[in-house]
Amino acid sequence: MLSAFGRAFRTPDLRRKLLFTLGIITIFRLGAFIPSPGVSYQNVQQCLSNGQTQGGIYQLVNLFSGGALLQVSIFALGIMPYITASIIVQLLRVVIPRFQQLYEEGASGQSKLTQYTRYLTIALGLLNATTLVSLARSGQLLPGCNLPIIPDQSVITTILIVITLTAGTGLIMWMGELVTEKGVGNGMSLLIFTAIAAGFPTSLGAIWSAQGPGTFFIVIIIGLLTVALVVFVEQSQRRIPVQYAKRMIGRRTVGGTSTYIPIKVNMAGVIPVIFASSMLYLPALISQFNQPKAGESIQPWVEWINNNLTRGDHPIYMVMYFAMIVFFTYFYVAITFNPEEVSDNMKKYGGFIPGIRAGKPTADYLQYVLSRITLPGAFYLGFVALIPLVALVLINANQNFPFGGTSILIMVGVGLETVKQIDAQLQQRHYEGLLR
Repeated sequence: MLSAFGRAFRTPDLRRKLLFTLGIITIFRLGAFIPSPGVSYQNVQQCLSNGQTQGGIYQLVNLFSGGALLQVSIFALGIMPYITASIIVQLLRVVIPRFQQLYEEGASGQSKLTQYTRYLTIALGLLNATTLVSLARSGQLLPGCNLPIIPDQSVITTILIVITLTAGTGLIMWMGELVTEKGVGNGMSLLIFTAIAAGFPTSLGAIWSAQGPGTFFIVIIIGLLTVALVVFVEQSQRRIPVQYAKRMIGRRTVGGTSTYIPIKVNMAGVIPVIFASSMLYLPALISQFNQPKAGESIQPWVEWINNNLTRGDHPIYMVMYFAMIVFFTYFYVAITFNPEEVSDNMKKYGGFIPGIRAGKPTADYLQYVLSRITLPGAFYLGFVALIPLVALVLINANQNFPFGGTSILIMVGVGLETVKQIDAQLQQRHYEGLLR
């Protein structure tokens, strides 16, 4: 393994790509600590260091920004606006026929969809920046912090912070696309990977100091088992054999080959977990803006949300979280994988599944396999996502528990894909990759 990495850095082209990727990652991490103009860096650090806040309902966004959100740095919004824009554009293919036509046009259509995603990212960044600044000014971003995050609340300062945060979102999007084009791996995924990995040492150190060595080693063992489970499931797939009939084109005989359709156990990736987390954040966000003023009594529905949907260790929260992950897994897989489209493409090029007639029977068979293989994938996602919440109940690891949920799914998935890309480039040059 080490010799393979040495060969990677000895190869000029691959070394250039790796160093470029590492340079972009370094800039991304530096931006997470540069405060926005008008933000009191000392007050923010004092609130975070004193443990007066745990980020409230913004833990997911703070996770994807590498801790930059709660510090209100220039990269505070992180990669979340781009993720949201990408998901929205992908879902709009089902609603807007024009988007589906662009998707089917190939490279030219994909470039237009990418352009729409960029515009939507900037718009969402502007909206999120405005919301973040308003929460920071009202003191709701860091609950329990009595120090002013933005001392100067003039209109000019507010506009300047909003523009800075939006520009930071655009810069992150540009850096991610640069890594995809000139570096190694998917740029956006690597930036998310970097942001999540940056919080691991702090989380493990907090567990060591708060719960002691015993709990720390229990967390490490659970983490290793979780990583092994995620790697096993992420690599698992159902291979449906496909046979192509021989055809005569001029004097040549084409076809007659055998291949397969790989259907992964977890086709939806981490998207259902993000969907479920976002949907469960909405009631807490609404209740946060409806808290009673001095002398008023709290409304019953606000009290119920505060007691049941803002605490991850509550049974109602866990059940709803799990059920929504299962639902969104089926929903997202149904959108991204179209059995009829796959069946039509196979029929067009003379392909068929042995024992299954071409056309509608093939589409029905693919739907049958897909619906059944998605069930264990959905349960697996729900199980992994609940690991931090169960850890909160059993070992009181609270939000510091790093192994589980969205973080471990993204880290393992991105790590596997990046290693595969490096391995493929090494095999092109040396016929021997990272793994023998």
